[in-house]
This record gives sequence, C-alpha cells and structure tokens, in this order.
Amino acid sequence: MSVKDMIKKSILNSDTYSTYDVGNIAIALFIALLLGILIYLVYRRFYAGVIFSKSFAVTLIGMCVLTCMVTLAISTNVVISLGMVGALSIVRFRTAVKDPLDLLYLFWSITTGITAGAGMYALTLAAAVIMIIMIAIFYSKSSNGKIYIAVIHYEGVETGDEILRAFGKKKYFIKSKTMRGNVTELAVEVNVKGDDFFFEEKIRNIDNVKDVTLIQYNGEYNA
Repeated sequence: MSVKDMIKKSILNSDTYSTYDVGNIAIALFIALLLGILIYLVYRRFYAGVIFSKSFAVTLIGMCVLTCMVTLAISTNVVISLGMVGALSIVRFRTAVKDPLDLLYLFWSITTGITAGAGMYALTLAAAVIMIIMIAIFYSKSSNGKIYIAVIHYEGVETGDEILRAFGKKKYFIKSKTMRGNVTELAVEVNVKGDDFFFEEKIRNIDNVKDVTLIQYNGEYNA
C-alpha cells in the first residue's frame, strides 16, 4: 500500500476509536495519571526553591494526562491530527518559569504523556527511573545546605572587619559593598547548613550595626 492510499484510507475512515478501544484508552490514561502523580511527588520531594508552588506541581499531573489524551486522539486519524495541530498552534503560554529545573519537570511530564498515549509503557517507566536517579544524585538539597544573602547596614570602617570575622569558619563571599554617606551596605553570600544561624546574632551584637537581613538565594533573589 502506497503512502497516498494510506492517507486516503485514514481520511475516509473517520472513526476516532478505530485503533484504540475503550479499554486501551482507559489503561493509557490511568497509567499517565499514575506517572503524573509520581512526577508530582518527585518534584515536591526535591524542590529546592523558597516557596513551593502547589499549582505548578498539580499542573504536572494535568499536563501528563492531557498530552496522553492528545496523543491518543491524533494517532487514530489524519484528519483529527491535522485539526489538533491547527487548534494547538494558536495557544500561547505567557507564564514565566523562574527555575530552569521546572522546565525539566514540564518536559518530563509532556513526554511521559506522549509515550503513555503511544503505548510505550516500558520506555516511560525506564525513563522515569533514570530521571529519579539523576535528580536524586545531582540535585539533592540536603547535602550542601542552603545559600543565603546577608544584607547588613553598618557604620565605621572597623565594623566591616568585625562583621566578616563573625562568620567564623563558614564559607562566604562578598557580593557587593555600597557606601551611602556614613552608612555602608554589605551583601554577603553565606552557606548555611541546617539551622546554624549563630553568625546572625553575633553580627547584630556588634556596635554600629543597624540591621541584618537574610534572604535565601537560589539563582535569583527571593524574599
């Protein structure tokens, strides 16, 4: 059968469920739902940002199921597939993704839905195992502690030296130093493991220190 005959047969046969029966569709959607929940749990477990977005996490589940549905629809008929492409091409998403790792989860969810809709369950499960292992090894947030930016306002030259000594053996880097009249603003990046914030109390007790603000840092400034 030539390609022309195959396209003609697909166009003439408009039965949506000619390839997939109801049982196979239900199985594919159910597996996509389970894998979407798995992605949600992995995202919640390894999330390293400041504020966990439950709406984004739930979106991962819905994205997995919806892409599975679209794959099931377009794989049955050429007419439906062309209609889907035309309909989806007008959709524009304006939501900004701040963490690049969120793009990884989104793409993981979309590809999982596609492979589940195509019936490639073994490939989907194998990819999920590899992804979980990779994230657990390279993006665990518990091993190296959290990064904070300490913003300190003080007066006097010697006060700055006392502030740096207050960090002790902690790993820190001076990010910026701004002088406005007699007041100096010092921004220091410091690595904190657990709840070890002893340096904050030491800095506050230094004479001529006006205030100390700690901001968790994760690639961007987050309050």
